[in-house]
Amino acid sequence: MALVEVQNLVKRYGELLALDHFNLNIQEGEIFGLLGPNGSGKTTAINCILALLKFDKGDIRLFGKPMAPNAYDIKRNIGVVMQNVAVFEELTVYENVDYFCALYVPERDKRRQLVQEAIDFVGLQDFCKFYPRKLSGGLLRRLNIACGIAHKPRLIFLDEPTVAVDPQSRNNILEGIAQLNREGATIVYTSHYMEEVEQLCTRIAIMDKGRTLATGTKEELKAMINRGETVRIDLEGQPGEIVAKLRELPAVASAKLEDHRLVVRCKAGGQHNLVAILDALRQWDVAFGRVFSELPTLNDVFLEITGKELRD
Repeated sequence: MALVEVQNLVKRYGELLALDHFNLNIQEGEIFGLLGPNGSGKTTAINCILALLKFDKGDIRLFGKPMAPNAYDIKRNIGVVMQNVAVFEELTVYENVDYFCALYVPERDKRRQLVQEAIDFVGLQDFCKFYPRKLSGGLLRRLNIACGIAHKPRLIFLDEPTVAVDPQSRNNILEGIAQLNREGATIVYTSHYMEEVEQLCTRIAIMDKGRTLATGTKEELKAMINRGETVRIDLEGQPGEIVAKLRELPAVASAKLEDHRLVVRCKAGGQHNLVAILDALRQWDVAFGRVFSELPTLNDVFLEITGKELRD
């Protein structure tokens, strides 16, 4: 079942076209990654989907129903964790989570259990009586997440939840998101950190300039580009005609010399060409040192589709 359906969404800010016929289809049970550089339209898309922002054209359906600002039957099944931390400075950690949970769960006894579960889930049980100003940036992010998930939503939107946090908090957040999914929540995760999206998401949409450029699993996306693994080899001594010889190997798309390091890019479709390349070097009596092999990344996909790096 598709929990999120977006068709031909258009949003303008004056002359700026923020969303250009943007499309999205997210199935129940997915961790769906929306990957794109800053300014690509990710947050604008999320705000339109949540009916927090008016759009000019298109259709949005959540849980099979049209989304609207007053669609409270839909909204009670949604959790939102925005990029900017949105908590009350005058409330403690516990009071903040309780306040946001009460927007969906009026019964005090039921809410008490949900609030404590959310606080425990993000690892803030020792900070219940702390005010936000006493928390580190990473702990504030965790509080932000607890406020968005305490009511046990079926569909959770997380917009850049790990921006400017320490590695420990980042790992805690990513592990928590995976756990929420295992417990039945469908996750929509926006980020410009390709490593996080590759690690976490079951399906990914690559976005730039307000448009969806490609959608699929990470394996499907990497199969779209004409690039295989990249092999880097530190050479000892003069390489002679080695670069020209390497270019003649069936699996090699390109080869070049950077100082005393060979950089060999393999053709798409083949995997683990490292052994064949090293065997050829030994056959040609080429002395070499350290060897590195890298499979294609989502940044390679983005680069081939757009002509620029993901973080340019």
